[in-house]
Amino acid sequence: MSELILENSLQCFFYDELSRVNKKSANPLSNETIYYSSLVMDKYGSSNEYFEIIDGKVKEKKLGLKLLEVSQLPKETQKRTLKDIGDCSLFLCGFFSDYLNRQLVDETYYQNIGKQAYKSLNSIVPDFYEVPSFYKRLSKKFPEVCMMVSLVAEKLNVDSDCSDYLLFVNKKAS
Repeated sequence: MSELILENSLQCFFYDELSRVNKKSANPLSNETIYYSSLVMDKYGSSNEYFEIIDGKVKEKKLGLKLLEVSQLPKETQKRTLKDIGDCSLFLCGFFSDYLNRQLVDETYYQNIGKQAYKSLNSIVPDFYEVPSFYKRLSKKFPEVCMMVSLVAEKLNVDSDCSDYLLFVNKKAS
């Protein structure tokens, strides 16, 4: 029998679930990291955040290419782009690690991209949530955060093969 979940928002639900997992961890993450991760999960729960529309076609974001090009952008655009790269990598590695590990480019690649994006973002935004070096800390804890997101996804029985997710988005764009 399925369980009925009552929450004010999807973000609150993710925060509660991440907090639950975090309490069982031998090395718990900060509340700010849990809160931030719940915001990322909420945002990327909408498939249109992961994809871009280029020339009228839905395409996956090319995170590695975006990371290489980011230094050529104005500071405000750099900030948004680095945050998007890090957040998108975090979501992918947490929710779809099995899928990524069956691809030519695996989860380690996306973890490295996410870590580098957050580390670079830290040089532009050194404090966040009144926490010094927030993004640098997030970069260092990236694998642990991905694992927590993965455990929440597993509890939700999210099929880590994102082919249905991709199919839904492609139909929506047509």
